[in-house]
Amino acid sequence: MENFRVPRRRFGRTEVSMPVFTTGGMRYQQDWNDLPEAEISAESTAHVAACIEASFACGIDHIETARGYGSSEFQLGQVFPRYRREDFILQTKIGIRDSREAFVESFETSMARLKVDHVDLLSIHGINTEEDLQKALAYGVPQMRKWRDQGRIRHIGFSTHGPADVIMRTVFSGMFDYMNVHWYFVNHDNWPAVQAAAHQDMGVFIISPNDKGGRLWDPPQKLRDFCAPLTPMQFNDLYCLSRPEVHTLSVGTSRPSDYDEHVAGMKWYGARAAVSESVARRIREEIDVHFVPGWHRTYAAGIPTQDRCPGGIHVREILRLFTWAKAMDMVEFAKGRYNMFTNGGPWFPGNDPEGFDESEMAAALAGSPHRDRILGYLHEAHDLLKGEKVKRQSEAAKEEDDA
Repeated sequence: MENFRVPRRRFGRTEVSMPVFTTGGMRYQQDWNDLPEAEISAESTAHVAACIEASFACGIDHIETARGYGSSEFQLGQVFPRYRREDFILQTKIGIRDSREAFVESFETSMARLKVDHVDLLSIHGINTEEDLQKALAYGVPQMRKWRDQGRIRHIGFSTHGPADVIMRTVFSGMFDYMNVHWYFVNHDNWPAVQAAAHQDMGVFIISPNDKGGRLWDPPQKLRDFCAPLTPMQFNDLYCLSRPEVHTLSVGTSRPSDYDEHVAGMKWYGARAAVSESVARRIREEIDVHFVPGWHRTYAAGIPTQDRCPGGIHVREILRLFTWAKAMDMVEFAKGRYNMFTNGGPWFPGNDPEGFDESEMAAALAGSPHRDRILGYLHEAHDLLKGEKVKRQSEAAKEEDDA
């Protein structure tokens, strides 16, 4: 990997030259709690520094963090003085608050802990609902514009774990230069929102392609076999980057060697569309063998959104997870997501189907070509995937940013 520089892309209308991989700052920090300086160890910050040094060595000069990532901002603030500020791209995120004053306070805390005079990219963290969007437009964006005029930030963005319709309304507000969004091979739900962002010439940053994108850091053997000669992470990288609408993929770095597999996969970058589509076709064909022909295209057809399903059951998401568990042996990935139902709030909405009323569900799924199968699959999915409830990491740490 020595002296290799990853490819770069224009990050939409920001005009930032963005590496196709980003160093995500939520896994190499010491703690999910926002620790005081006295409790942060020199060893932990040395580890953060080693991750940043490895990142820069292969041309990944975009560092992304958030107010809600515990000690991440502070530890990065201890490392950044070793580099010229103009030599890296910095992004942080602050959650929308109940008042403009609290929003400002969050930003000032971020700046103090990062120890920089400006950030290149500032996101509103977690526009997941219509209420979040209205708050963002009412005082979040106007305040961010003031900071931009003052030179304290360069570009305005948002991150989201919300549904595609909320994301698209946020995009088409015209107020944001870029977005952080979930989209990858195992989840295409937000593709219309990505296309909407392209229409607005926005930068598109893909969140968690290796974890939420299938727990690809620990893939089952079957998925490894179907992705060969690529690894599952390399396949997903190339699949995402074969779309010009996508500009950078987050690498949730926990150690310096985490970049190696991604960088090695860039030897196929020039042939990314053909190479990734060949793998994708094999996987889709295997999915249809386990279900019915065309299942990978039609499983969500006619299924209402979670808020319109009986009991708030997130039928589409359950079917998505069950599909990957059954067809590609991705059971551990599916279990981790499935057991966040009822516990994830607006960051992961919906309930599991335990004890659902079949007649009510049949009526709700009247528009689905797979209605009768789906009723059975909901039972199968629950039997296969139900386990101990899972909390989001930051919720478990009671992060002030709830992110």
